[in-house]
Amino acid sequence: MSILASRLSRIKPSATLAVTSKVTALKAEGRDILSLGAGEPDFDTPDFIKNAAKAALDAGQTKYTDVSGTPALKDAIIAKFKRENNLTYTRDQIIVGTGGKQVLYNALMATLNPGDEVIIPAPYWVSYPDMTLLAEGVPVIVDCPATAGFKMTASQLSSAITPKTKWVILNSPSNPTGAGYTREEIKSLTDVLLKHPHVWVMTDDIYEHLSYDGFAFTTPAEVEPQLYDRTLTVNGMSKAYSMTGWRIGYAGGPKELIKAMGVIQGQSTSNASSISQAAATEALNGDQSFLKDWVVSFKARRDLVVSMLNQANGISCPRPEGAFYVYPSCAGCIGKVTPDGKVITNDEDFVTYLLESEGVACVHGAAFGLSPHFRISYATSEKILEEACRRIQRACATLKGNAKAA
Repeated sequence: MSILASRLSRIKPSATLAVTSKVTALKAEGRDILSLGAGEPDFDTPDFIKNAAKAALDAGQTKYTDVSGTPALKDAIIAKFKRENNLTYTRDQIIVGTGGKQVLYNALMATLNPGDEVIIPAPYWVSYPDMTLLAEGVPVIVDCPATAGFKMTASQLSSAITPKTKWVILNSPSNPTGAGYTREEIKSLTDVLLKHPHVWVMTDDIYEHLSYDGFAFTTPAEVEPQLYDRTLTVNGMSKAYSMTGWRIGYAGGPKELIKAMGVIQGQSTSNASSISQAAATEALNGDQSFLKDWVVSFKARRDLVVSMLNQANGISCPRPEGAFYVYPSCAGCIGKVTPDGKVITNDEDFVTYLLESEGVACVHGAAFGLSPHFRISYATSEKILEEACRRIQRACATLKGNAKAA
């Protein structure tokens, strides 16, 4: 008899983390690999944030904190929500976790009963469905193709809601597509939700500050204040502040929900790192001007990647509104044959071909719930991106005919 719990059979390992592990192993073997798989900025954490961590260490702030976060960090989060999102919270409406992922997971664990449904637009971040399954919920996947801008419509949301629906998860700008919902598009969704008072809204706003071409970020509780009492607004330090390893995420929401999430956290990890919390406090309270320079760099990288991918045979790449991903279609490569005679039957075959033939690592679209696509992270230097895109162009150019013709 296996010692493993049956719940593990419901989920699969993170595809994005699996790519990172595979790249590490190949590089250790001496392979020349260009990794476009990880959703991690290449910029260093700004010095003023690192200096705050050093000061916290010198001041002896190395003890346990309140499970749900230090008062100083909660106050910084409250000020951020008011300043940037026009949302008003009190300390008992704020929770700090070990990354945004833990905050999302705790919310689902604290609220889902067996059979409760969670509406998840696809393409989705790989962990949403699996976290739902671990909490004994039922992911309800809504396909949002490129023709719809990778965004869920009000009609789709309305059709997906049932008496068992507990949550709808919205991620804007999105991982993996970079698609961002406009205020008008969010309003159309919140209008639907107003008709269904049993449905709660979980917003993953982790890419809030990474948007381009004048796209204006908004969040559901800001757009529709009537949803304030059933919205969990989630954010974190990883992406905009390049603090992935510091592991700080946070959320604002109704007191009852935040308290329940704190109970889950108190019996699992307890508080997030005290030093990371000190750094996050300074990050939120400090000078935000560095973000403008980062956004300029990310936009230039996006434009480079979109342009070069659209010059590759069989690839079609939309231009996203935000984040640091593109989600190209590889439909034009499906059915073609590689130089060594293998047929590209799906997007996983395609990314495997890119890795094996040209040493370019990216993530296949099936992992995000919508094929035939693949995700590229452009959170790396233009030099690496340009070389990677040249390799992709070369790989696509060497594909021949189709399986029948072969």
